[in-house]
Amino acid sequence: MTAASRVLAGVALVVAAGACFAALDTTTKYISAAVPLLMALWFRYAFQAIATTVAVLPVRGLSALRTRHPKFQVLRGVLLLTSSLFAFASLKYMPVGEFTAIVMIAPLAITLLAATVLKEHVSATRWALVAGGFAGSLIIIRPGGEAFHWASLLPLGLVGTNAWFQVLTSKLARTEDPVTMHLYTGWVGTLLATVALPFVWTDLPQGWLWAALCFMGLTATIGHFMLILAYQRAPAATLTPYLYSQIGFAMLGGWLVFEHVPDRWSLVGMVTIAICGAAGAWLTVRESRVRIEPVEP
Repeated sequence: MTAASRVLAGVALVVAAGACFAALDTTTKYISAAVPLLMALWFRYAFQAIATTVAVLPVRGLSALRTRHPKFQVLRGVLLLTSSLFAFASLKYMPVGEFTAIVMIAPLAITLLAATVLKEHVSATRWALVAGGFAGSLIIIRPGGEAFHWASLLPLGLVGTNAWFQVLTSKLARTEDPVTMHLYTGWVGTLLATVALPFVWTDLPQGWLWAALCFMGLTATIGHFMLILAYQRAPAATLTPYLYSQIGFAMLGGWLVFEHVPDRWSLVGMVTIAICGAAGAWLTVRESRVRIEPVEP
């Protein structure tokens, strides 16, 4: 496969993963009134863990669990579980499209982490894009406005954990088997969520609720596996602009299922976040090309 083909495959996988995550979020919001949050969270991870194990262990055996970085695998699972907890809580109160747009400032938050934690140099242009992304999120949240709800702040917690998760995924995908990463993510989340399960379990009399829970597990499993495969085929900076396709899928899901159309200011915030995020990714690609460009004698 040529380099260009690998990049195109990575882009296609990221867009497909975005569609899966939007379907997951829409379904989560739909069942949130009938299923306890922690019970739905446990089912989402148990489905991924069991499905991946059944598909992989008969073929690969216990070798599928071998990893050079067991601590980072566990940390990645904890970060994703925490992100999911923030996501499930947010979706109980927020429209899917607006929630997704706020979550999409995670790539910009990575820039903030690089500057404050990793002590990397960040240009004035990048700081402006970070500020623009956060401004877009504030336009959607509108603290102090009539439409403001305290739950609108929950996605910001998700942004922080998801930023660390994306950085760790990109690093591990260079050396770790995607199947191994998928197995650890599913089982770490399942084992931690099981601790709370006895306190929240409730009978679900309607069959469609069980079907919806299975659908959540399926879309989460496929989406995260495709994301890992995408990072193996192309650099994160190249793929980041295409992550914003999830906003469109989320708006479509919100309209089809809940007949919700974002208001004017929410749309302004969504567009602001998408533009700043995509511009940040473009800047990263341009800077990387400049670094590898040969110097004229």
